[in-house]
Amino acid sequence: MTSPAESKTDESRAGESRRPMIEAVGLSKFYGPFAAAREVDFSVREGELVAFLGPNGAGKSTTMKMLTGYIAPSEGEARIAGHNMMEDRIEGSKHLGYLPESGPLYYEMTPMGMLNFFADARGLSKTVKKDRIDAVIDICDLSSVVYKPISKLSKGFKQRVGMSQALLHEPDVLIMDEPTAGLDPNQVRGVRKTMRKLSETKTILLSTHILQEVEAMASRVVMINEGRLVYDGDVAGLRQKGDVTLDDAFHTLTKGAHI
Repeated sequence: MTSPAESKTDESRAGESRRPMIEAVGLSKFYGPFAAAREVDFSVREGELVAFLGPNGAGKSTTMKMLTGYIAPSEGEARIAGHNMMEDRIEGSKHLGYLPESGPLYYEMTPMGMLNFFADARGLSKTVKKDRIDAVIDICDLSSVVYKPISKLSKGFKQRVGMSQALLHEPDVLIMDEPTAGLDPNQVRGVRKTMRKLSETKTILLSTHILQEVEAMASRVVMINEGRLVYDGDVAGLRQKGDVTLDDAFHTLTKGAHI
């Protein structure tokens, strides 16, 4: 009979055998003398859902933009599915779905019109396009608003439209910056369920300020403060950094930060 300790070791070895899909290799971004990120180094392997934490201004969004190839690092390298996102961004982007903090929405379009536009931009065939648009409308629960102008939608629906475009081309990797921002509790519950389902087949890096989401969804936590990595490990290990709760641990690791 296998002991719990042996099972945990086997699980860790299985995780280590999966290839890294998101890699930050010594990533730094300087704006004059200011370092928005400095020597950030971590990887996310196949099948992991990793929460990316830090106070406001810690460098989370900057790091995510470097990982996606949206901005160039001053130093270091960002890789998606093994592709250097500065040298081979087109190939890397085929594997990547990205939802920035302010999603790429065209307010004069309807969700259906925008999804058709993004499908054409990504070169999806007619058959694949229809199937994928139907799929993301279902996943993101957009059927009731799919023909309404995006400008008329609530913030929650706008967020879901942004998520739908990130999922449209069925990427292996998802990078999502505050995907539940502006959603009501029922919508947050739905997003959590969707994220858990997606993590069965995809690799996900998820930025959030809501620590309950970390416990509900993440298998691992990466935390930065003032542009530097301060924690990389499981949720249980993070909790031990504080007195009792994740809030305590967050405070301990980000003391002096302006939240």
